[in-house]
Amino acid sequence: MSELKSKKYKQVKVKREDGTVVLVNKKRANLSFENVTFTILNTAFLIILAAVMLYPMLNVLAVSFNEAIDSTRGGITIWPRAWTLRNYEIVLNMPSILTAFYVSVARLVVTVISNLIPTTMLAYVLSRRHYLFVKPITIIFVITMYFNVGMIPNYLFMQQLGLLNTFTVYWLPGMISTFNLIVIRTYIRSLPESLIESAKIDGASEFRIFAQIVTPLCIPVLATITLFVAVGSWNDWFTNFLYNPGASHLTTLQYELQKLLANAASAGNSAAAAATQAAQASFGQTQVTPLSLRSTITVVTALPILLVYPFLQKYFVNGLMLGGVKE
Repeated sequence: MSELKSKKYKQVKVKREDGTVVLVNKKRANLSFENVTFTILNTAFLIILAAVMLYPMLNVLAVSFNEAIDSTRGGITIWPRAWTLRNYEIVLNMPSILTAFYVSVARLVVTVISNLIPTTMLAYVLSRRHYLFVKPITIIFVITMYFNVGMIPNYLFMQQLGLLNTFTVYWLPGMISTFNLIVIRTYIRSLPESLIESAKIDGASEFRIFAQIVTPLCIPVLATITLFVAVGSWNDWFTNFLYNPGASHLTTLQYELQKLLANAASAGNSAAAAATQAAQASFGQTQVTPLSLRSTITVVTALPILLVYPFLQKYFVNGLMLGGVKE
């Protein structure tokens, strides 16, 4: 009974202004004026910050679920005034959106695989300190982070390679990322060297060490890099705009959304008006407006990449200390 009582009423020493020290209940000691004030202000600030960040997303979501004609009246905040799924039915039945969705998903998968595998293999090679050309090769890659040839020379280079209006231009130029290379190499160097030395004593080849020992231990950093590459690939519309503007069969969701947003205020031949007219013509009725079309495509574009986060989030918490042992 005394043991339970001591745990429940644990006391701490608190020094008063006059220099005397008294024993105070631990819970009461934490309820000082400074702690209470900081907690209240910090909580209020975080609530306001969360509201400011969430309101635009909730507003777009509400407009996408609201009837198109009713949305033109305005006044919609974070809750639809007239619920409907017609906007999504129209958008998901647009041929250009379906094509863009398939191309975006294929691009994401191919880009992640083509970036992660060679970058990880090169990072493992550069993590070996006994390799003679580690520093020169690392310096060459780091220089590319500070200097860029520019848009026009890069476009002419892609043209000479025959990559314009092709799917290859989405993934081939970004196979090796210097930033990802440095991150993975640093993580591999943090792994205990004794693991690799033991594998070499047992007769394992470099490739087997890389595939069966190093790669499993690098799952947290590889998951992080995968998320970076996936988000960058999914949100990229400029590559489509620069290299594949005339290939309608290679359009992406972000490029379709960019055309709508960039020309939202224009009239006549704008992309928003053209897309709206095309959607109306497909269904034979005036059931969609530029506002509802933009909001719905925004949600459709953002939703897939948001679903990736829960599957990779656990790798940011679990296994973060892998390789943290220093010899």
